[in-house]
Amino acid sequence: MNEVLLRSLTPSVLGILVRRGADFAAAEDAVQDALVEAVRVWPDTPPRDPKGWLVTVAWRRFLDATRADAARRRREESVDREPTPGPAPAADDTLQLYFLCAHPSLTPSSAVALTLRAVGGLTTRQIAQAYLVPEATMAQRISRAKRTVSGVGVSPTGAKTRAGGRFDQPGDVATVLRVLYLVFNEGYSGDVDLAAEAIRLTRQLAAAIDHPEVAGLLALMLLHHARRAARTAPDGSLVPLAQQDRGRWDTASIAEGVAILQAALARDRLGEFQTQAAIAALHADAPTAEETDWVQIVEWYDELTRLTDSPVVRLNRAVAVGEADGPRAGLAALKALDDSLPRHTAVAAYLHERVGDLATAARLYAEAARKAPDLAERDHLTRQAARLNARGRR
Repeated sequence: MNEVLLRSLTPSVLGILVRRGADFAAAEDAVQDALVEAVRVWPDTPPRDPKGWLVTVAWRRFLDATRADAARRRREESVDREPTPGPAPAADDTLQLYFLCAHPSLTPSSAVALTLRAVGGLTTRQIAQAYLVPEATMAQRISRAKRTVSGVGVSPTGAKTRAGGRFDQPGDVATVLRVLYLVFNEGYSGDVDLAAEAIRLTRQLAAAIDHPEVAGLLALMLLHHARRAARTAPDGSLVPLAQQDRGRWDTASIAEGVAILQAALARDRLGEFQTQAAIAALHADAPTAEETDWVQIVEWYDELTRLTDSPVVRLNRAVAVGEADGPRAGLAALKALDDSLPRHTAVAAYLHERVGDLATAARLYAEAARKAPDLAERDHLTRQAARLNARGRR
């Protein structure tokens, strides 16, 4: 049984049922029933048209579950059902699922969970394991999300498909991209590599929708993912960007990310993810940390600040200013920001160390460690504080 094949077919099969008029929650249940049946039947009698087989079985399960409803019976009569599995429609309804799963009425966590289930084809157990919550908790979250979007038709306004068609219902590409970026930033946990899954889903979206920001997000993911192997030492400790072994970076992913980014930028419709990808590309282009073009990175952060006006972006810009114009300039930029921002204390510690104020830097590293959101970052900052304290005692 090819699990990858089943996962790849899940969103299009679900999309076909929804397009035929099935309620989202009932359609998703029917598709899951069809997948279970496929696992049971396919090893002995594999179908010639796997997608068509799943569509036929899922639609029949949906009709069986709703046969008592008169409206459902009329819908049943309006659809030509074949007695045996036939070829699936050529249209790909996956795109609508992206926008449905990123509906603004859903919380970010619910949108991510529903996207992984409906579009990614992951099981509830896999999603729960990835997010370190009980399976029952995740099942409730997904169930609530399905009820929320049931009966809602959402498609992206103004977005063009590869075939040139347009959609006439409201939707928000930016919301879909943020959901996918949330998935990507979860990284790896349990038996599901969410970063790789996010890249797969974004590739799928990029193939279905002609939008420079979709391409920008895919480029950003590829460029970040290319550094993955170098981000941790053999003992599991974090390795800062400047200290990473660049020979361990994935040059093929970098080349692909840069090519996708260049094509997106050439369209002159700059957006947040293209800008972030441009910054990542400049890091990837530098043979050594010392050769990083920090001046150009500051310019891109200026563009990103204009686009988002995000305090977190301004914090990252302060780091870049500290590298381009010296640590005192970085501290001056940092002074204008709210010191309650996440990582503000860690950035202040780094810039004070660059200035040479080791006592202040050590104190701030220790303070930042206490605020760290995860164990790996806390251990890294604690080691930085200990290192500077040891230097101060010499």
